[in-house]
Amino acid sequence: MSVGLVIVSHSAQLAAGVVELAAQMARDVTLVAAGGTDDAGLGTSLEKVMDALGSADTGDGVLVLTDLGSAVMTAESALEFLGNPANVLLADAPLVEGAVAAAVAAQSGASLAVVQKAAETALDPGGARPATPAQAAGMAETGASGVVPGTVGGAVTAVLTLVNPLGLHARPAAVLAGALGAMDVDIEINGVDGQSVMLLMTLAAGQGSELRVRATGPDAQRAVDFVRAAVQDGFGEPPLN
Repeated sequence: MSVGLVIVSHSAQLAAGVVELAAQMARDVTLVAAGGTDDAGLGTSLEKVMDALGSADTGDGVLVLTDLGSAVMTAESALEFLGNPANVLLADAPLVEGAVAAAVAAQSGASLAVVQKAAETALDPGGARPATPAQAAGMAETGASGVVPGTVGGAVTAVLTLVNPLGLHARPAAVLAGALGAMDVDIEINGVDGQSVMLLMTLAAGQGSELRVRATGPDAQRAVDFVRAAVQDGFGEPPLN
């Protein structure tokens, strides 16, 4: 089981579209759309939201994401009717980016609190962690990039070349972020948080691009080995004809 997601929007089509997109990143996560009014108009429905909350709860909790202000009010009203259950949280997050980030985190088996944080920091420009003094020293020793294959300043590092035709697009980014998010590791890929699907997608790294990987923590070697294997395998994607 995993944390379920409820997408509340004034538009039934928008809610369904967000669910469709997020589901591509997290096929094992329960995502439920609660969009539009009961008569298929634009607006929100308390009954739809309450039904969605019940459908999305598979035992590990539910995160609710909304679009506009009154959708938040409807979601809050639904939670009040249910007695404000501790296993249901409302995210203060952008709808699309937050849903994708939350779905990837949920797919990795993350807790409800971690899934909420993933949604709420999906567009955090500070996702890349600043270098510690030890990391800075390692960078000074190895050049401006600070990344060479092997171990530098206590970190496990690698330089990898993307071979799949579409590069680091949404699905490979979700593969990396989902797997790395379940590890006890601090990992950066080209300077951004390797556990954030949205930040990985901002790299816009195409075929032939280099990925400079740096990891620290108990799972550092396992994390770098996973990234290396995924990249070398082309993320399982066939070459374009």
